Amino acid sequence: MAQPVIEVRGVVNRFGRQVVHDGLDLEVRAGEVFSIVGGSGSGKSVLLRTMLGLQEPAAGSVRIEGREVAHQPDQALLAVKRRYGVMFQRGALFSSLTVAQNIELPIREHFPVTRELAAELALLRLYMVGLDVEAAPKYPAQLSGGMTKRVALARALALDPAILFLDEPTSGLDPISAAAFDELVLELQRSLGLTVVMITHDLDTIFRVSNRVGVIVDGRMIAGTVEEIVASGHPWIREYFHGERSRAIRGEARTDG
Repeated sequence: MAQPVIEVRGVVNRFGRQVVHDGLDLEVRAGEVFSIVGGSGSGKSVLLRTMLGLQEPAAGSVRIEGREVAHQPDQALLAVKRRYGVMFQRGALFSSLTVAQNIELPIREHFPVTRELAAELALLRLYMVGLDVEAAPKYPAQLSGGMTKRVALARALALDPAILFLDEPTSGLDPISAAAFDELVLELQRSLGLTVVMITHDLDTIFRVSNRVGVIVDGRMIAGTVEEIVASGHPWIREYFHGERSRAIRGEARTDG
């Protein structure tokens, strides 16, 4: 069994009296695609921010490749941050920078490279996500939704990470574009040996790309293979994975008694 590259132990997150995570545990293994799902208010984004070191938990620990992330000063997190890339839900591209400049930015921030080398590396990342040099001088406002997602993915790959965090990567895409993006993620994961952690509510994506799934319920996480999660007896999980939309995705006939 592959060793865990992300270990979350006993994490508690609260906002005032509201407890979002109550002793949440999570392990993500090297080389897998791990999808995180949960209802509105379950704390999916809070968990992501906690794993990225952007939010300190009230209790518990977070380790990425054996290095503690929680309760660490920014300087101590630099080495860890170079090991992962993040694609945020809406792309989070800088509107005043071109596509190429958006991708070059993390490269120039983390490595002492020339402007020319940074530009070459940015173009390489564009090619990796299926875009070409024509996209480089464009600004985010000139991009389609699908192109914005791919540019954001290219920027997430800028530092040649071992771990890729994706926040709702197919949100806002039509089914054909979403399927193409899923295939791109799988292709990159296989060719680069990436570990992928993905927050998503897209059932198509879950069934298409996930090795394992973690469901946040009651402040904790229930994790397993897709088959194990689908077979879970937890009421919320059963409704989520056996509702009408899920049956349609899996090709099951609807029965009305």
